[in-house]
Amino acid sequence: MTNIEIIDEIRAKLASDRHIPHPREIAVSEREGDVTLRRSVGSFQQRQAAVRVAKSVCGVRFVEDHLMGDLRDHWDDDEIRGVALQALMSRDDIPAERIDIRVNAGWVTLKGEVRHQYESDAAFAAVSDVPGVGGITNEIKVITAGIDG
Repeated sequence: MTNIEIIDEIRAKLASDRHIPHPREIAVSEREGDVTLRRSVGSFQQRQAAVRVAKSVCGVRFVEDHLMGDLRDHWDDDEIRGVALQALMSRDDIPAERIDIRVNAGWVTLKGEVRHQYESDAAFAAVSDVPGVGGITNEIKVITAGIDG
């Protein structure tokens, strides 16, 4: 595919993705299979969806994500933390008591120790669905020995 065809395919898929309400606000460039996404999106979920869409197009080797969260729908850090903690506690596959959440300017940091990688992955996924999250740093450590005996 030519770079124009790749860009057109990405734009078409962005336009049809229900997670991206304003696809025309995303700038797309491509060179030799490397795609760059720029501009603002409304949430971390939209950012993840846009990157996933770009990666799904045939001919794309790498996606450079320069998307930024739009602060028009700003949530207070304490609100984000509360909703994120509730999201962790509502899932049976996440040991919420072992995970701490810190939020600074919409950016969430997950810290703690779990026994399995899937628990860390589930925590990341649960928090990524929280409104107002601009990004996530996952510092959860997977320790298979020493937890609970």
